[in-house]
Amino acid sequence: MSAQDIKSAQRPAPDAALVAIADYAQSFSIQSTQAYETARYCLMDTLACGFQALKYPACTKLLGPVVPGAVMPGGARVPGLSYELDPVQAAFNIGTMIRWLDFNDTWLAAEWGHPSDNLGGILAVADYLARKAVMEGKTPPTVRDVLTGMIKAHEIQGVLALENSFNRVGLDHVILVRVASTAVVTAMLGGSSEQIVNAVSNAWIDGGALRTYRHAPNTGSRKSWAAGDATSRAVRHAFISLAGEMGYPSALSANTWGFYDVLFKGKPFSLPQPFGSYVMENVLFKISFPAEFHAQTAVEAAMTLHPVVKDRISDIERIVIETQEPGVRIIDKTGPLANPADRDHCIQYMVAVPLLFGRLTAEDYEDKVASDPRVDALRSKMQVRENVTFTQEYYAADKRYIGNALQVFFRDGSSTPRVQVDFPIGHRRRREEGMPVLVKKFEASVDAYFSAKQAEKIKTLFAKREQLDSMPVNELMAAMVTNGIR
Repeated sequence: MSAQDIKSAQRPAPDAALVAIADYAQSFSIQSTQAYETARYCLMDTLACGFQALKYPACTKLLGPVVPGAVMPGGARVPGLSYELDPVQAAFNIGTMIRWLDFNDTWLAAEWGHPSDNLGGILAVADYLARKAVMEGKTPPTVRDVLTGMIKAHEIQGVLALENSFNRVGLDHVILVRVASTAVVTAMLGGSSEQIVNAVSNAWIDGGALRTYRHAPNTGSRKSWAAGDATSRAVRHAFISLAGEMGYPSALSANTWGFYDVLFKGKPFSLPQPFGSYVMENVLFKISFPAEFHAQTAVEAAMTLHPVVKDRISDIERIVIETQEPGVRIIDKTGPLANPADRDHCIQYMVAVPLLFGRLTAEDYEDKVASDPRVDALRSKMQVRENVTFTQEYYAADKRYIGNALQVFFRDGSSTPRVQVDFPIGHRRRREEGMPVLVKKFEASVDAYFSAKQAEKIKTLFAKREQLDSMPVNELMAAMVTNGIR
């Protein structure tokens, strides 16, 4: 390409990746029964995470309108609360409560992330559209439409994550939430293919949040609202695109100024497979433990060893944790842990608590448990190392394992058995075992937050699959609102 070509102001055709995302979001028909079945469970699981988060003032203080009193009667609602907000701010609220406890679903590949984060934008826009349709005497979108949006957002985020590592260049995975949510909600709002391309191009131009809030020494609570921020930003992009705002066809590939050159070391994205329903079918659920996913099987191994070591804690000489390379890179952490966000991204902490107490709950990341001197004493005895086989099986397309192994050695020379867990209960290969546990997680979350009468109504709605699918979104949301923060 000549210098003159590079300087040409003639607009090119949209980047292929933008077109592929837009075409899929607007036109692809989901035919997979398994994807819809999994999406239904995913909706339950994601709402359960949000209801649990509403017990934490650190979360609820961020919810509601940006400016007190700036509500929108007839707008989008927030499950578990009484707010009626514009869809942009409602998306932030829903996305934040979903992600707060690090307990919703996960996708692991070259990039990782939590595809159900996209529900923030999808549910807010769906409720807004449904209430608007009712007021205009039109047919509102149904829960089935929400499930379709979830499948598509999961797919866009997950396929982009398969071979493109944003964390390797210091960017946070919520960039993919913003892109996926933008495409899906623009389509939900009736956007044309051109409008979806325009909106998605702006989502990429936003760049990416730095991952520093997920890593020592800066780990903090932004990691719990970053996805809410991303999915709400997506709703904004959708609305301004529909208002006629222009897009940028070579936002990714433009020389010097495009995303690839500025933020991705000049490397174009790899899309190793067409968009379909693969990600939803294979998504990983955090069912048993609110823990960063690379440590899920380590926690399970620690729970297995708890009965063996609980009476010998003072006799422990060292603890060996074998994990995958990403586990070593992002959650192997020594030294003081400053806050709950720091603790739930430390594999040593997430192993120490179940070894000591035979449990790991959201409350175990709070100061009360963290101040127990035995926790840090155990952390100081841990050795974290990569198991190459675990790393290989982590990336293998036909496995997607998240293996960890744990063994405890005592001062007298004895040791526990080496406990290895290749994939957690939320893995596709353990669906039969895992889904009943997921339902219990949902029901327990509903029972703990709502009044007995309202809880029973919500559980009944989700127990009837066909009726749930055909229910207008506004009716489902109405069943989940309350008269105020509890």
